[in-house]
Amino acid sequence: MEAILFVIFAFASLIGAFLLEGGHIAGLWGPTALLIVLGGTIGATGFSIRGINLKNTIKCITIAFTGRKSSARKTAAYLTELAQKARKDGVLALEPEAENKSLDKFIRDGLLLVVDGTDAEKLRETMEVQIEQIQARHKANIAIFESAGGYAPTMGIIGTVMGLVHVLGNLDDPNSLGPKIAVAFLATLYGISTANLLYLPIATKLKAISAAEINEKYMIIEGLASIANIESPTMISTKLTSFIEDKKERAASNIGKLK
Repeated sequence: MEAILFVIFAFASLIGAFLLEGGHIAGLWGPTALLIVLGGTIGATGFSIRGINLKNTIKCITIAFTGRKSSARKTAAYLTELAQKARKDGVLALEPEAENKSLDKFIRDGLLLVVDGTDAEKLRETMEVQIEQIQARHKANIAIFESAGGYAPTMGIIGTVMGLVHVLGNLDDPNSLGPKIAVAFLATLYGISTANLLYLPIATKLKAISAAEINEKYMIIEGLASIANIESPTMISTKLTSFIEDKKERAASNIGKLK
């Protein structure tokens, strides 16, 4: 909800400034320019990005505006409980949890490795492969909006040039040149504004959300590896808490991996 308010505020600020300068709201409406910019941007982005999934794209937009609820503290507490159980009854006592279908798949996969007796280092290597796949998927989704942010201004310029070509080809009525040129420049306005107020901010927001999710995944790996080593539950709890306390710093460093 907060993200939606900021987007509304950004657009409202631009429109408000335009109106304060004596402009009319109707002067910002140009269906032809909008068609050129949106249609051209969608077409160019779809052509440049392999395997775009419309359903996933819509889901990414929803996540960008609504955010992702963090379960890091709850997960840390759960892993600490598992550590206590493993310390008391052995790792085989975790088998019922590993077979729990309602459990997060990433945690369940890790628990299966723990129950199978996989050593901590091998467990890390195996689960980090999954993280790499998750990051690759996130990066591909983010690239859609980064590409759209790059194409939109160019499509706006193309729309403006097309409009000016049309204007210069019909100079019979000099009095109409001003309004026609203004309409032609709407395409540039649409291209720049959608790129900088929608596409690129969505990409940046998705990077931050992805970084936070990856941080939680590394926390899970650390917790499961520590359980595999039968470490002290208190020590494991301290390790996992450090991931949560340093989440902003760790997330910031993980964002760089998506660039």
